[in-house]
Amino acid sequence: MAEITAAAVKALRERTDLPMMDCKKALVEADGDAEKAVEILKSQHKKIMDKRSDNVTAEGCIAYAISDDCSAGAMVELQCESAPVAANDEFIGLANQCASQLLNGPGAGSTDELLDQTPDGSDATLRQTWEELVNKIREKIVLAKVLKVDGPVAGYVHHDGKTGVLFQASGESSNADILRDVAMHIAALKPTVVAESELDQADVEAERARLSDEAKATGKPENIIEKIVDGRMKNFYVDQGVLLHQAFAKEDTKTVSQVLAENGYTAVGFTRWILGG
Repeated sequence: MAEITAAAVKALRERTDLPMMDCKKALVEADGDAEKAVEILKSQHKKIMDKRSDNVTAEGCIAYAISDDCSAGAMVELQCESAPVAANDEFIGLANQCASQLLNGPGAGSTDELLDQTPDGSDATLRQTWEELVNKIREKIVLAKVLKVDGPVAGYVHHDGKTGVLFQASGESSNADILRDVAMHIAALKPTVVAESELDQADVEAERARLSDEAKATGKPENIIEKIVDGRMKNFYVDQGVLLHQAFAKEDTKTVSQVLAENGYTAVGFTRWILGG
């Protein structure tokens, strides 16, 4: 058996950034062959993930990437077990790498498809980068969700990394800032749909009938009753979480619909993720 020197262990530690004892064990198993020891260490992620397979990944972060011309956007959710790991720079870096590759690469219909891709300028696939991170951190890490959409689009992730939004619009405006402001609004105000047409129309008609009966009881003329009902239905839409009827978070004297129209946009759709949701 080859002699495993402290210098060899230290060199492997510096090369892999893994614990000294793990490096020594790998060198012993590899009979002193440093290259073989590296491969042994690389394979350990499987044992870690198997051992921790039942652990809950309730922490993590959401990351997004938007093309310079806002023509496309991507968002990913990377989960882990603990808050310190979620705040780790390498963990956040992997999430951002995944979002960037999803945006700029050939696209991916699944997390596995994305992980098997190699970003431009890298000699490692995202899966290999993930494996190295699992080996180093020794915690279960899961790429849980991926999404890519066409634009105009803007994104927003809350400062804690646990709420993420992609907001899609239509229009020829170049004011990307307003799209990001709406994405931020969605993160904070939690709308459920873009427009009232997406609500259950039976509920909408039932509420309109109820408000109409109340207004008729006042004895006001029919044309006035209609205006009263229309006005109160706007409140109903706000209560139901209709984005376009909500007061805009950054300028609450206007609705989201008004702000978008003033800037040459029409809302198309949005995706709002809560970590683990």
